Amino acid sequence: MARPIRPACSILITGASSGLGAALARAYAAPGQRLVLGARRDDPLARVADACRAQGADVETGIIDVGQRDAMAAWVTHADTRQPLDLVIANAGISGGTAGGTETEDHTRRMFTTNLDGVLNTVMPLIPRFQARKAGQIALMASLAGFRGFPGAPAYCASKAAVRVWGEGLRGLLAADGVGVSVICPGFVRTPMTAVNPFPMPFLMDPDPAAALIRRALAADRGRIAFPGPLVWVARLVAALPDPWADALTRRTPRKP
Repeated sequence: MARPIRPACSILITGASSGLGAALARAYAAPGQRLVLGARRDDPLARVADACRAQGADVETGIIDVGQRDAMAAWVTHADTRQPLDLVIANAGISGGTAGGTETEDHTRRMFTTNLDGVLNTVMPLIPRFQARKAGQIALMASLAGFRGFPGAPAYCASKAAVRVWGEGLRGLLAADGVGVSVICPGFVRTPMTAVNPFPMPFLMDPDPAAALIRRALAADRGRIAFPGPLVWVARLVAALPDPWADALTRRTPRKP
């Protein structure tokens, strides 16, 4: 059951230099809001920060790689010490696929380092602090691709599945401590990550409406924020099919570059 969520006034977002992360930063930017934005690329992040400041937000930035455990722990705890965080959105992620053949070991490991370890590195240092305060909210960026492994992007699907399942378990674990956890499972959103896809993307959403939807759902403390509706039902159906049927279906899906 959803619990009352106080308005988030101090928010940390990773992967904030472009795509959905940048859209989420803009969605929350307003007078009285503190945004702590992290990304690997300096110039794009600076542009997002400037846009958020123009909307009245107080913005801090960090050039950070979520795969670096010690650096992330230092960054997020420093941000929380300066002013307690109300909401952390572990958004940073990378993609890739098998259009050029099988995924290499290096790319597979980098995918898990960013998409899974990066989430853990963002969230784990903050959990004891949130528990001690009996407050705080955690949002984890998964994907509808995490409901079933697809041959077009097995490492991406697996990394997002791990984030989804961990977040679902974490929600129940931290509820008694007054800490909210939500797992975000978008379909196709128009971002640099999807811009390379050479295949049709049904129900493709622009990032700003997607970010607005996520913000409303987080304010309502929804445990799973999955959208758009038609693709959610497709993802759940494919995941529920007997393996021979699902295998026959997924083998026909396009390959991501």
